[in-house]
Amino acid sequence: MARWIALLRGVNVNGITIRSAELRALFEQRGYTDVRTVLASGNVVFDADADAASLQADIERALRDRFGYDAWIVLVPHQDLAAVVDGFPFSSAEDRHDYVLFGSDDTALDDLLSDLVTDPTVEQLARGDGVVYWSCPKGSSTDTAFAKRAAAARFKRTTTTRNTNTLRKLL
Repeated sequence: MARWIALLRGVNVNGITIRSAELRALFEQRGYTDVRTVLASGNVVFDADADAASLQADIERALRDRFGYDAWIVLVPHQDLAAVVDGFPFSSAEDRHDYVLFGSDDTALDDLLSDLVTDPTVEQLARGDGVVYWSCPKGSSTDTAFAKRAAAARFKRTTTTRNTNTLRKLL
């Protein structure tokens, strides 16, 4: 049995509302165990005895069927999350937000950064294993060059972003 984290994209924004209790119940109904949700932004920690591809397909289908939206998730082995958080390469500061953008497709992550012109005094970016580390000033997480590129429709199915504070709660 392996421990997993499902990071749902687009939950509790743009009219897609899923209560934590309903999300937890859905995972339990699918046969997953030791299920817990973290915050109200689509973070589920659970145990399952299946491979990543099967889990992702099952969870996305179940979310679509139950909640009626075009669901996508990024699935992360729980054991890998501590290394992702510990690998954050930038110094934290009171006036900044630190994020990790997770991807289920390395090519998409490379495309996300390819030819991107950013102002390093505004935002900092670094590619990691299956992730992009990102730090930006508070209040600008939708305004920076990286934020605008990451919001493009072509990355919708394969990426999702979490604040490092949220990630620590998933450990």
